[in-house]
Amino acid sequence: MAVRAVRGAVQLERDEAGHMDEQVGALLTAVLERNGLTADDLISIWFTATPDLHSDFPAAAARKLGAGFADVPLICAQELDIEGAMPRVVRVLAHIESDRPRADIAHVYLGAAAALRKDIAQ
Repeated sequence: MAVRAVRGAVQLERDEAGHMDEQVGALLTAVLERNGLTADDLISIWFTATPDLHSDFPAAAARKLGAGFADVPLICAQELDIEGAMPRVVRVLAHIESDRPRADIAHVYLGAAAALRKDIAQ
């Protein structure tokens, strides 16, 4: 089994904890599904959020997905505050165990966040 990294992002419509839960949950679910993974394949997840998101921690949303995330190390950080950057974005970098070649990893950018990485968004 190799260690791989999966990138992803989602733009929130508004800064509300319930909305963050829904959107981060959808992002993580899509990452797992598109890569044929389960929570047991996760090594760790690094979340970042743009400075305009204050309602909750993205990692808290991940914990609400269920027991499979209970022992996965999660950490949150704030994105750089760059003028003109897309607002209300949660990004994820998940480290996984997978037999897939790096080129076959599906990076997941949902909704408007697909514009962030047109080169790798699937």
